[in-house]
Amino acid sequence: MYDIKALYEAASVEEATALLTAHPEAEIIAGGSDVLVQIREGRRAGATLVSIQGIDALRGVSLDAEENLRIGSLTCFTKITHDPLINEIIPVLGEAVDQIGGPQIRNIGTIGGNTCNGVTSADSASTLFAWDAQVELTGPEGVRILPIADFYLSAGKVDLHPGEIQTAIIIPKAAYTGYYGHYTKYAMRGAMDIATTGCSVNVRLSADKTTLEDVRIAYGVAGPIPMRVPTAEALVRGQRPTAALAEAFGQAVLEDINPRDSWRASKAFRCHIGEVMAERGLKKAITRAGGILYE
Repeated sequence: MYDIKALYEAASVEEATALLTAHPEAEIIAGGSDVLVQIREGRRAGATLVSIQGIDALRGVSLDAEENLRIGSLTCFTKITHDPLINEIIPVLGEAVDQIGGPQIRNIGTIGGNTCNGVTSADSASTLFAWDAQVELTGPEGVRILPIADFYLSAGKVDLHPGEIQTAIIIPKAAYTGYYGHYTKYAMRGAMDIATTGCSVNVRLSADKTTLEDVRIAYGVAGPIPMRVPTAEALVRGQRPTAALAEAFGQAVLEDINPRDSWRASKAFRCHIGEVMAERGLKKAITRAGGILYE
């Protein structure tokens, strides 16, 4: 059933990078929810695999000494959804990954695999873009940390150097303090479906809740990679939250997003729902932040 040339099991990050260096043709396998399906379909037939599934150090959610939120790359979606720190600091990430596949997929699928696939439809990706997430990469030359926007290079391609593995997703304290968010996924089915479009909106209100001090919005399937929408962000930053402003915010995203036509949806439809998602997402994020929409 599975045409696999060789499978190596790493017990540590150091062993994984050594195996990848010794076998440059090898691919990483974690939960296997994507890799095994692709091997079975013949798209990766004859693959050499390095399994990192046994590296427990890459699991779990924690705060470092600077109170940056660290999510190990092998942390599965179910653990993220129910983790106390996630629910306290960035619950919208748990809500987003809880919309991936079904329970079986969420129990084995990892946040590292979801982001390393490089696909624009990944439910975690647009949410992480909206949180200004960073990606920790470990390889033969040590550790490097990239903004997630720099990690995605093109459709299906990420900035992993030879011998490197992704070891963590990091949300800096400055990126989450005072922010509240909302994620919307539109799919043709209510469950077990890839996003037709996904939209994540974060807001930080002033102390008196009358001003949008900062807004971040990101999309999946609005371009070849997940993307932020700077035109809409700049339009509302520093403004009083009103229903008219939320409507203008939705219209402004059309300046930056560039979805494609596909069998799932046309470009015109994706633009339409992208506009609606932005308006509704901003309103819901404002409400979660304790604000109201003024007339």
